[in-house]
Amino acid sequence: MIFRNATVWKQNQMMKQDVAFENGMLHFSDSDTASVSSDSTVISDCLILPGFCDVHVHFREPGFCYKETIASGTASAVRGGYTAVCTMPNLNPVPDSKQHLNVQLQAIRKDASIAVLPYGALTVGEAGEVEADLEGMAADAVAFSDDGKGVQSEDMMRALMLRAKKLGKMVVAHCEDNSLLHGGYIHDGAYAKAHGHRGICSESEWRPIARDLKLAEETGCAYHVCHISAKESVELIRQAKARGVNVTCETAPHYLVMSDADLQEHGRFKMNPPLRDESDRAALMEGILDGTIDMIATDHAPHSAEEKSRGLEKSAFGVVGLETAFPVLYTELVKTGILSLEKLVELMSVNPRRRFGITSDAGYTVWDVSREYPIDPAAFASMGRATPFEGRRVCGENLFTVYNGNIVYRKNAEN
Repeated sequence: MIFRNATVWKQNQMMKQDVAFENGMLHFSDSDTASVSSDSTVISDCLILPGFCDVHVHFREPGFCYKETIASGTASAVRGGYTAVCTMPNLNPVPDSKQHLNVQLQAIRKDASIAVLPYGALTVGEAGEVEADLEGMAADAVAFSDDGKGVQSEDMMRALMLRAKKLGKMVVAHCEDNSLLHGGYIHDGAYAKAHGHRGICSESEWRPIARDLKLAEETGCAYHVCHISAKESVELIRQAKARGVNVTCETAPHYLVMSDADLQEHGRFKMNPPLRDESDRAALMEGILDGTIDMIATDHAPHSAEEKSRGLEKSAFGVVGLETAFPVLYTELVKTGILSLEKLVELMSVNPRRRFGITSDAGYTVWDVSREYPIDPAAFASMGRATPFEGRRVCGENLFTVYNGNIVYRKNAEN
């Protein structure tokens, strides 16, 4: 196969080049012109990018395999161009000890087709009351997090940061103040008021971030904030970085291209944190452009169809995102000139690997961005189907994902 006039990520920049593809390997001609044999297939104007890295996914195994498994989760990842993911610990058993983490590691060794790096929990059972066995998990956990739940106690978080720092590990925080939730389930904004829904205020996110930034500055612990959604969160992190705090953060595609004005009365629009106001979306985009926000993660969170069919109030929190992230971001941000392709590669591949110390082979992913189509959840490899992007027309179809020299996804294999 010959990729003619491909846009290739090489030496930390994009360049145009003809590339030959054979047995999972890319061959670059010194003359930038690949020779075409009689049995070659020629594809023009594709993108060849390093495999993406998502530091925030839920693969649900062990404990909730009816939602997703390591096998289906990695199948979804490679279809989306990912070659490394970090799996969150809200599982059964919760990986709060070496013994419990080993249950997940066994499933990863058996069924993962790419690099899958698990988090260890910060507290026992993610209950926020007893510190987990960080020392026992340190060799195998990529970092520590109680994702899905915020650590409510300041004293507890300080103690955990001190232990994580001693182990050379990062604390990765889902920031949510339970005392400010009041039973809310979407953003406390115009849509909630107009439709009689209970809202989640932005303060429930930014107040714990402010607390943790103070603790990270005090302890020197490396600190990463999950899925920020509010303008106040962006500003707090921007100020902390200016002070030299060792902090990074992520946001997700849906927060960058949607707001609560896009909400519909369906569970596929329910996630935590929620889609917020247009001013929040604009602030997140500004944070992307000025480097305050370091990376884009999907928070891929599959649930069963039944769990997502109960409307905004009663559906489970969470949407899937691995298979839609690049097409949505390329279409909405790169094609429109808001973001450069180089910057998107940094956000989706380079920066997360650097911050999380992920040294596994990035491999590469090959995209035909001339292909336009509506997003169809029925075609997903994930067991989850709930996406707020259902029906949205996007450009970008993944042709190949290659990891460790092996073709782990090939579009033609689906047909």
